[in-house]
Amino acid sequence: MDENGDGVRGRFLVKLSGEYLGGAAGTGFSNDRLDAVCEELRHAHAASSGLAVVVGGGNFFRGGGELPSVIRRATGDRIGMLATAMNALALRDALRARGIATMSVCAFPIGGILEHYDPHTVQDSLEKGAIVVLAGGTGNPYFTTDTTACLRALELNADMVIKATRVDGVFDRDPEVDRNAVRYEHISYDFAIAHQLKIMDATAFTLCRDNGLAVRVINLGIKGNLEQAVRGRSVGTLVDVSGGSS
Repeated sequence: MDENGDGVRGRFLVKLSGEYLGGAAGTGFSNDRLDAVCEELRHAHAASSGLAVVVGGGNFFRGGGELPSVIRRATGDRIGMLATAMNALALRDALRARGIATMSVCAFPIGGILEHYDPHTVQDSLEKGAIVVLAGGTGNPYFTTDTTACLRALELNADMVIKATRVDGVFDRDPEVDRNAVRYEHISYDFAIAHQLKIMDATAFTLCRDNGLAVRVINLGIKGNLEQAVRGRSVGTLVDVSGGSS
């Protein structure tokens, strides 16, 4: 990573929520939000040696939310996976419209629409300079897209997961509810788990902690934040094995 301006660039996995693509309403697509996201990805991609994106589907459906009693949890999760595929297609076209080489793949094949995820093919595409958008979660129910992001980051040899959110990092309380919430600059996975900080689910945290993979949580709504995170600047909150509670 180019933290010291030495020209060394890293590979990153960006976790993007579906709700973020839906704008203020959090549903469907917001043209302004989609344009803004693509602009942030364009600059971050130029500053990296590879950029992949795991996209959620919450702007269309949330598998973990309340479901009609006739729909099983596993079925709800699979509906959510299909929602991520819709977002991946939209994001792919929006990036390509800006002249950015982009491919979209899915954890399960959708004939004629999305190719099946293969880590070797994705690695090749990243090395050739394409942004890769990853849909379909892990392909299995009961796993979140946060866990997917950490899993794919490890498979693709990413240096860090960047979780792009609506807030400026990780706080001791919900900053959207409590104005006095205090932001942490650098914390450990153990601290986050012990204090039940709602950044990622425990499975995602454990996967990162056990494999030494860092996560940086940023506010994607602040222009240039994603690029700054890619360049190793101290924006948002860094979560890793060594962090304290500062």
